[in-house]
Amino acid sequence: MWLNPEEVLLKNALKLWVTERSNDFFVLQRRRGHGEATSKFTGLLVGALDTVLDSSARVTPFRILLQVPGSQVSWVIASGAAIEEVKKHWDWLVHNLLHSLSVFENKEDVASFVKGKVKGLIAEDARGRQAAQEGDPGKFREALRRFELHFSLPSSEKLVTFYSCCCWKGRVPRQGFLYLSTNHMAFYSFLLGKEVKLVFPWADVTRLERVSTGLVTEAVRVSTRQRQRDFSMFLNRDEAFGVMCQLADVALRRLLDSEGLELDRVLQQPGRITKRVLEEQALREYVLALFRLPRGERLHEAASCSVWTPHARCHTAGTLYTTDGYLCFCSRDEGGCVLLIPLSEVLSIEKAESTALLPNPVIVSVRTKKAFQLIELQDRDQLVETLNARLRSLQWKQSMFRGRKDSRRSQGSPYYTFYYDAGEDEEQLEEQVLRNTINSEALMTAFHQNRPGNDGDKSLETAKERLWEEHFSEFGRGVHMFRTEKIQRLVAMGIPESLRGELWMTFSDATSELESHQGYYTSLVQKSMGHSSLATEEIERDLHRSLPDHPAFQNPTGIAALRRVLTAYAHRNPKIGYCQSMNILASVLLLYAKEEEAFWLLVAVCERMLPDYFNRRVIGAQVDQSVFEELIRERLPELAEHVPDLSSLSSVSLSWFLTLFLSVLPFHSAVCVVDCFFFHGIKVIFQLGLAVLEAHTAQLCGSTDDGQALMILTSFLDQVGGEASSCAPSSSPAADAGSGGGGGSSDACVPAVRHTNITDLINESYEKFGDLTVRHIEHLRCRHRIQVLQAHEDTIKENTLRLVLPDVSISPENLADVYELFKTEHFISLYWGDSSSAAAAEVASWRRSDSSRSFVERQYRLDRPQFKSLYGLLVPWLGDSNQHTDTVANRTFTLLDQDGDNLVTFREFAGWLDTLYCEDLNEKIRLLYRLHIPPALTESEDDPSVMKSPLLSTNRPLYVNLPSDVEGEAKDYQEQLKQMLKDLAKEKEKDAEKPLSLMNQFEFIQFCKTLYSLFHGDPEENELFQAIATVTSLVLQIGEVGHRGRRSGSEVSGEEAAPPCAEADEKWTVSYAQILASLLTEQTLVNFFETPVDLSAKIAAAKEKQYHQRAGLLLLQRGPR
Repeated sequence: MWLNPEEVLLKNALKLWVTERSNDFFVLQRRRGHGEATSKFTGLLVGALDTVLDSSARVTPFRILLQVPGSQVSWVIASGAAIEEVKKHWDWLVHNLLHSLSVFENKEDVASFVKGKVKGLIAEDARGRQAAQEGDPGKFREALRRFELHFSLPSSEKLVTFYSCCCWKGRVPRQGFLYLSTNHMAFYSFLLGKEVKLVFPWADVTRLERVSTGLVTEAVRVSTRQRQRDFSMFLNRDEAFGVMCQLADVALRRLLDSEGLELDRVLQQPGRITKRVLEEQALREYVLALFRLPRGERLHEAASCSVWTPHARCHTAGTLYTTDGYLCFCSRDEGGCVLLIPLSEVLSIEKAESTALLPNPVIVSVRTKKAFQLIELQDRDQLVETLNARLRSLQWKQSMFRGRKDSRRSQGSPYYTFYYDAGEDEEQLEEQVLRNTINSEALMTAFHQNRPGNDGDKSLETAKERLWEEHFSEFGRGVHMFRTEKIQRLVAMGIPESLRGELWMTFSDATSELESHQGYYTSLVQKSMGHSSLATEEIERDLHRSLPDHPAFQNPTGIAALRRVLTAYAHRNPKIGYCQSMNILASVLLLYAKEEEAFWLLVAVCERMLPDYFNRRVIGAQVDQSVFEELIRERLPELAEHVPDLSSLSSVSLSWFLTLFLSVLPFHSAVCVVDCFFFHGIKVIFQLGLAVLEAHTAQLCGSTDDGQALMILTSFLDQVGGEASSCAPSSSPAADAGSGGGGGSSDACVPAVRHTNITDLINESYEKFGDLTVRHIEHLRCRHRIQVLQAHEDTIKENTLRLVLPDVSISPENLADVYELFKTEHFISLYWGDSSSAAAAEVASWRRSDSSRSFVERQYRLDRPQFKSLYGLLVPWLGDSNQHTDTVANRTFTLLDQDGDNLVTFREFAGWLDTLYCEDLNEKIRLLYRLHIPPALTESEDDPSVMKSPLLSTNRPLYVNLPSDVEGEAKDYQEQLKQMLKDLAKEKEKDAEKPLSLMNQFEFIQFCKTLYSLFHGDPEENELFQAIATVTSLVLQIGEVGHRGRRSGSEVSGEEAAPPCAEADEKWTVSYAQILASLLTEQTLVNFFETPVDLSAKIAAAKEKQYHQRAGLLLLQRGPR
């Protein structure tokens, strides 16, 4: 174990220690006489000495010393009773510390550095032991106190965990502590009189990776857009790296415009995130991915146990996972034996008598009159009690659902109800019936695609069916069958067509969803048919592109079924709606499954098996492409070496993932891939992709450009056939359903390739890459999602700046910096602000919004408190905090908030800033003038937000903010288009230049107060005050003259009854032109407004102040805890 460094004057006094290993800085010693086969006299003497001394003086037989070259003083830093324990410490020192000590010029600094590092390791080890015994150990409380002291972040910034490590600054390591909180990672070191303090928001982290360089071994590299830092010498690097990846992933999914990325409810509340919660969530994500469970399932227990497997006639050891609706078992070797039992299928869960051979047994009985035996369960009684309570709750819900369903049936409403006008002709009537009649059989039964050698196909299908029937008799049938390597081999051969739909439903457990939602699909079809939306337009456009060569989709029956399934799903899940490639997938599902089953299979694929794939930005698919690139580097190093930029290969493979190879393989071969996908999930697509690239590594390494690599892969995939077509490779692709058909023209450019059997290719992928685990894929997904989300964020920023830049004179560099300040201000309120604020509500609506909006409409927007904070940082005048500055900030916000939604966009903010820093004197005065007339100057300064948000938000096309009582109702698409046109007309009217209204006396007084505030603290303050006094007197005289003139004019007219507006006309008023002309008479004022202000310096100062200033304001707003 590590020891607090203790000084030793003579490292081998009286020859009591024998040196086992040594280097320039460390010595590993063994106590003389310990471990020697035949002890000599000195060894016996030392042993006797250790025996007679009291316990406090006894020493462990092994120790490690820190020595400084040229010094007689050493320090004991570790000891142990066994050589294995001390060797672990020795290896850690050599691997992590030894190489870095050579950079120190002063050898005394070496001792200080190593002693500080060892003390940090001791503190971390103690923290780990205490954390296992109590929820909030003293060490953690002390770390929390230091975290708050060093970084001055608000108390709502929750510390999750901390680690002792080194931060490398150049070639010099700085020993300190790394603090990981919900929104930031922070490092603090104070060593040899030098303080190092770093803070990285997770929202700025673009990449996390493990690295090993010359001096820095086993380090974690943290990269942001501005810099990168290496952290090393962790006691447990993998644990620290895992927590960092999780926190960064959660923060980015929570903060960025992630467009529907699923995030657990607990993780949406930063205050509830702890290290234990992160561990539980990581395990939950793994279980959901391994068993392809619904994303809403919560993991309750994970217990080691053994399950009786009749096919093996023994108990198989593994882990039992229990969720809301499932019992899941997986053997110790992932995928060796998998069992999935929906609670809806369970009749009872009972304890059996415990024996020596069967300790703590539990019997789970299911509806199919089968029972599963589990043994060696720890805390069996509590587990069974919890499971039975969950089972009773589920059974009660099912009985209530059946009761409501029976009552609806007793009312006599038919299963399908159609209404037609008497005047419709016969053809329209038939088409209407066809559109609404749900198919009760798979399309393949009526539209079987003929292929050459059909007799061979039939015999092969018969043989496969016989093998499957034998398998069912041995392993069971249905969702709760045992899934082993034998079934994997059967699936790789291709599932027989007669069983394909059933087994797809079984493997994905879409069966449970269908049974628990009887009538759901029918009601969706009835609700969705006839509605028009962007999704339905896209669906209609793609209907005839879905397997166009298959007879089922050359027929109105198949097209109508595909329309119903896609439209019903878009109605069910508007967040996804419809995305390209869903049509191809749904077409294949309809061929082998009944229509309602195909719908639930599509639900399983889109929402469980390929999460986050099907949205406008296909985030999930891009994450998996990034993961695929890393797997190529890991598994195919030769290819990665010859093709440094793997993005070209990943762009080719994107369609493999999106369409499950359906768009690139011959149809009957691609369906075999879909079979494996339903059995093993996305892991199969990774394996098969690696196998395809591995088979053509030599050709790809020799390719000269991306086009040639694409032709090589396309030519190979086009000729992958099934068992029956292995003798006639040219006949299959032409007859199969269309998959793009781009491979035929490349034969002249690419060498001829031999025909490959799809079963052989799948088996080869299992043999070479079958060790790829779901756990490893999930770890990689977590890390690469960070890079993908940040790449999208960069794209949004680039497009936003590109669209805003032509409208302003601010330099591109300064505008980019302002954008970062704007975004950071938005994030700060999300970090520490009130979750019920307008900003939080905006985030929620932002994520539900349509991604078809322009980039300018998609930026972050600031509410009033956020704007005022950034206003104080960037305004060139009124920099001092006072009441009038706050008043002017409120007026500026009201002026910029043109649509009245209490939010300011980046374009509006940039335009305001451009006026202050880049426009001429006239525009600056014009802006100040507008701040002191309505709508900026309200009647009540105490309530500046008197303009309430309108029902319609004009900058959100196709989206209407409905009142809460009708929020769930969908607005007709045509009405939305009409509303959008009206909004565009309003925008044009708003952009038209309008003359400024006159300023009354009260407004002019406020204008003067603002001018006086502008000059406070200026070097020419006195001259400016005199000048403004002169201008004020002049304008007052002008206004008085005008006022008298209007009064005298009205008296001369002799009108006894003046109209109502006459009283208003007789008020004291001045115009913008009069104020501008008066200001131009004073050169001091002209010089003040025309003197350029350095925006770059303001931005630099704002970057330094923004965090701490905003944190302090939020603390004041929240008050003491």
